[in-house]
Amino acid sequence: MKMPMDLTEVKLRRKDVFEGKIMTVHVDDVRLPNGEEATREVVDHVDGAAVLALDEANRVLVVRQYRYVFGKVLDELPAGKLDPGEDPVTGALRELKEETGAEPETFLPLGKLLPAPGCYGETLHLFLAKGLKFSQQQLDPDEFLNVERVPFDEMVHRCVNGEIDDAKTVAAVLRAKVLLNL
Repeated sequence: MKMPMDLTEVKLRRKDVFEGKIMTVHVDDVRLPNGEEATREVVDHVDGAAVLALDEANRVLVVRQYRYVFGKVLDELPAGKLDPGEDPVTGALRELKEETGAEPETFLPLGKLLPAPGCYGETLHLFLAKGLKFSQQQLDPDEFLNVERVPFDEMVHRCVNGEIDDAKTVAAVLRAKVLLNL
């Protein structure tokens, strides 16, 4: 039986290219497991959290939001970036309340997601919220979105057939379907 190869890449040099408010971009030269060198373009992005919130009728709170990068409105779960040092639970609850006005009685983890591990350094923390109580939204000044309620089974169908292609939304919906037998 052949011994497994150490797959670790070792950083040799780093060149910073861009530093913004929520991300930095750098180009690293690395040593590969076979001793050769290669280049890695890396985007370090702040971590985030997303919440699959179910109302009393088992409908998902979905935010409809224009996404400039793709030039269209996307249906997504309430989500946002974590503040520096912020616990993912705290950040997820904050984002849920800000975007939908909802506060849950029950809040469960659905695991983590690495959106694009080939070049994008972000971890998204996924949660399930139930037993919702509602108050006013608290949107950021540059945030414009509509909240809709979609039956959970319809969300599963929309995720599976590709109608919804936002990674965090697809992952959370399908994890809830499988892990919680919803």
